[in-house]
Parts: sequence; C-alpha cells; structure tokens
Amino acid sequence: MERKRKKTGGSGSFLHWLPFYLMGLPGIIYLFINNYLPLAGLQIAFKNFNYGKGMWKSSWAGFKNFKFLFKTNDALIMIRNTLCYNVVWILLGMVVGVTAAILINEVLSKTAKKFYQTIILLPYLMSMVVIAYLAYAYLSPTSGLFTKIIENITGTAPAFYQESKWWPFILTFINQWRGIGFGMILYLSSILGIDPAYYEAARLDGASKWQQHKLITIPLLKPTIIMLFILNLGQIFRSDFGLFYQVPMNQGKLFSVTQTIDTYVYRALLQLNDVGMSSAASFIQSVVGFLFIVTANKIVSKLDENSALF
Repeated sequence: MERKRKKTGGSGSFLHWLPFYLMGLPGIIYLFINNYLPLAGLQIAFKNFNYGKGMWKSSWAGFKNFKFLFKTNDALIMIRNTLCYNVVWILLGMVVGVTAAILINEVLSKTAKKFYQTIILLPYLMSMVVIAYLAYAYLSPTSGLFTKIIENITGTAPAFYQESKWWPFILTFINQWRGIGFGMILYLSSILGIDPAYYEAARLDGASKWQQHKLITIPLLKPTIIMLFILNLGQIFRSDFGLFYQVPMNQGKLFSVTQTIDTYVYRALLQLNDVGMSSAASFIQSVVGFLFIVTANKIVSKLDENSALF
C-alpha cells in the first residue's frame, strides 16, 4: 500500500500540493514585480542619472545626491514636521482607533453597526483631491462655512490659507477623520475574536463596562496595538503627500508647518528635474523606517517576547 501511495502521490507529495502552488502563483508574480523587481532602481540614488544613458550606464555620483536634503535651509523644518506629525498621529490614531472600535462593538443592532462602520470608513475611501475641496468649502476666505461662523461670532474672518498657526490642528483633524475607519476595522476584528465568556464572567462579578474594557478588552488588544505601532514606525519618515500638498492648496505662507520631506522632494523635482535626488530621499526614508522597525521590535521583544513581530 505504501509503494502504491508513493507512486500515485500521497498527501505530502509535490503533486498533491501543486494546485495550491498554482493558485498562489499570480500573487507571487505580483509580489516579485511590485516589491522586488524595483529594487534594482535603488542604484539611481547613487548615480548622476542621464535619460539618454539609462539607469545602468549613468555615471556613479557616490553620496552627492543625498546632500541636497541636508544642505538646504528648509532641512530642519521639513524633518521636524515629518517626524513630529507622525509621532503625534501614530499615538493619537491608536487611541482614536481603539475607542471607535470599542464603541462600534457596543452597538447591539446589526443594521446600525453596519451603518456606522460604513460612515466611519467612507472618508478613508475618498480621494485626497475630494477631501482638499471639502476642506476648502469650510475654510474658504470668502464663502467658507467655518470662516463665516467665526466672522459672525468674533466680527473678524480668519485667513486660514494665509496663517500657519491653524494648520497643525487642521491637518491633525483631517488625518484622524480620514484614518479612523481603517484603524477601527483592524481593532474591531481583534475585539470580535475575544471570547465572550470573559465578559460574562466579569458581568457576574459586577464589573462595569469601563472595568470590562480596562481589564479585558485593552489587555487582549495589546498584541494588535503593538504590531500596528511597530508597522507604523516604518512610515515615520514619510508623509501623506496629498494631505500636505493638496489640502493646504500649495500655499507658500504655510510651508513652515506643511513642508515635509515628500513635498520638498516633489517641488525640488519640478524645479531641478533631478531623479537621482528624489531617489536618494526615498532611499533615506526606507532606511530610517527599517531602522525604526528593527529598534522598536528589539525593545518590545525584551519587554514582552510574545508581542514582538520577529
């Protein structure tokens, strides 16, 4: 029987698993083309890229392309903005996402729960161009809803697109409003996986809703929170280009609070048309993100080995 099974192919044979390998082949090909094939383009960051010679024949420039990010007078401003916004938004996003997930989970009606989930997720599916014009409808200096309300109350209309003091709060609100739905889904999926017996036992012991979430929900969400925190650190040196470029309408007076690495590289690319410089900036962002992930994961593994990613 064993010889016959080997000839026809048992459960551990290659032929048995071949259909599954073929099913996964399109995904593997896409992963290779989208994630690994472009790695050859990293060399552009170290070359004087020439369109006529192409990527492979362009002359090497060493670290010359990396200097433009740090020699400019705006280097400190754009690095400060990129890091500070991301740190605040990562921490705030965790609090807002967990809170929204807990509140949605407390809704008893399935119809109402689906409705709230759809409404909260809808901004995440919107194009940033649409969001930019929605923001303009509220903040326009002539006909903006918020502008008119403040003018009627104080007698003075704020110039939102001319005064930089408003924009840290505006950008933070838009970022959280847009991203709350995606974060809520991730945390809600973990909450739904918690055994209801924990809550039943807590209710029998007289625990309030706040005590149930404090002692059961949040501790059991810790692995998910840590995982998302570590992954978000990989993007700490990047920014949402649409949020920082399109929403402020590319206003020069707002650059002190809206200039980030991505917007600076885009503007420099338009003026200088230097692909090598933009590639160098992207290379730095990837390296810094990688170092943050590895460092954070190392710290987490020392504090709680089971919560580490690797």
